[in-house]
Amino acid sequence: MMPAPLSKTFNAFFNSEKSGGALLIVCTLGSIAVANSPVGGEYLRFWQIFIFGLSIEHWINDALMAVFFLLIGLELERELYVGELSKVRNALLPIFAAIGGMAVPALIHFSLNAGTPTQAGVGIPMATDIAFALGVLALLGSSIPASLKVFVVAFAVIDDLGAIIVIAVFYTTQLSEGYLAAALAIWGLLLVCNLRLRIMHLSPYLLGGALMWYFMLKSGVHATIAGVMLAFAIPFTAKDDDARSPSYLLEHGLHKPVAFIILPIFALANTGIVVQADWFQHLTSVNSIGIAAGLVLGKPLGVTLLCFVAVACGICRLPANLKWGHIAGAGVLGGIGFTMSIFITNLAFAANPEMINASKMAILLASLSAAACGFLWLWIWGKVAMQKGASD
Repeated sequence: MMPAPLSKTFNAFFNSEKSGGALLIVCTLGSIAVANSPVGGEYLRFWQIFIFGLSIEHWINDALMAVFFLLIGLELERELYVGELSKVRNALLPIFAAIGGMAVPALIHFSLNAGTPTQAGVGIPMATDIAFALGVLALLGSSIPASLKVFVVAFAVIDDLGAIIVIAVFYTTQLSEGYLAAALAIWGLLLVCNLRLRIMHLSPYLLGGALMWYFMLKSGVHATIAGVMLAFAIPFTAKDDDARSPSYLLEHGLHKPVAFIILPIFALANTGIVVQADWFQHLTSVNSIGIAAGLVLGKPLGVTLLCFVAVACGICRLPANLKWGHIAGAGVLGGIGFTMSIFITNLAFAANPEMINASKMAILLASLSAAACGFLWLWIWGKVAMQKGASD
């Protein structure tokens, strides 16, 4: 059976993400170079300048990244309504992939760091960077089936949702029940505007979302959670690519700003890694080993193993044109943590800049290794599959 053609929305998302991934690499390399230059001190201090009570880095990580999480929520909403996750049988495989891809890396890190001050980093190797993963898939071109792109997007979005839940549950420090109640009340009002009143204009949702973000920030729960909550309060019509859908309009409008402005700024602000004389010693710490092993080994192991168990038990099946080599390769690409891993690092070790620096270095090296290994694996697998098809 031939796979269904990719939708316009998916293609737009894929194209913006793969281009954004290339820009992220440039910004990351530039940030590291400047941080280790004679002006490195001034560069790092720039992000700590306070504006309206928050540092520039704080505004980026709490406000701009809330917009990124809003886009993630809109993508997940679309997938649930009309995408790969809209049919239970199709959704189960990427769900199992995401669960395995989160659980095994977390267990690897926890097994090495349990009972130590670095145990808080258990969430760092759990997430997948969609932009970088799709950038690698784009380099492979037609040597991989389109269904693999859909599979990677589906499990990476679920993966990010899992990371968001982890942030909300485990990385909330001090909780203010009053502010949290206010944020939830606004969310409830927006849901009423959507489900009961059927207000289809974006303005009240965006205004309510801004207020919800403020109250969530004051509550102690990480403010970016408001972005995901807002996404599910925005109306979605039944048809994909429907220009009348507020959700579609907003998702379509956010693709390029997120890929080409927000994530590059995040990279500039958060990847100013100072390479010190004892950098290798930091890479051999149990925290760095847990991060690297979780991303490079735990991700492919968890994704492939749980998918195999689910298919073997008859719970779900492989998508059209996909083989187990593709699933394993997707798992390797899942080890590209980057954006979400760095984000969680900032929360896990907020009071320890040296640990943040070492963790980011481990994330970058592990993500680079996962990208290179995933590309080579899928390129070789694609060549073998093409030769086998030609011989048949």
